[in-house]
Amino acid sequence: MQALPFPAMHRQFALYAAAGLVATAMHYAVLVGLVESGGAAPLTATLAGYVAGGLVSYALNRRLTFTGGRPHREAGWRFALVAAGGFAWTGLLMALLVGRLGAPYLPAQAVTTLVVLVWGFLANRLWTFAET
Repeated sequence: MQALPFPAMHRQFALYAAAGLVATAMHYAVLVGLVESGGAAPLTATLAGYVAGGLVSYALNRRLTFTGGRPHREAGWRFALVAAGGFAWTGLLMALLVGRLGAPYLPAQAVTTLVVLVWGFLANRLWTFAET
């Protein structure tokens, strides 16, 4: 992927973050819904939410953030691998923060979301949607 001038990179990150807000809303809705209904423990619920948010994230980022990059047949599986990494980070950080340290699940999820946001942007920009 060719280097973007700083303002263009800033705009791209802002679009990525906006798409992330929508995807995160889906993630948190599933997380809170499953936990508060008694249907799942926080770790299971956050991973289910991550999958739901990931589907929203791919659709929005492909359409709005990383236009003109790789074709769908290449970007799709790459996004899935990056999402699998984010899924692993989410599980690991939530298990550590909630399971080991006893943090409340929503603040722990907020910290986890910020870590995965930065990691996901860099991985998707430099690899998933990079121009061929």
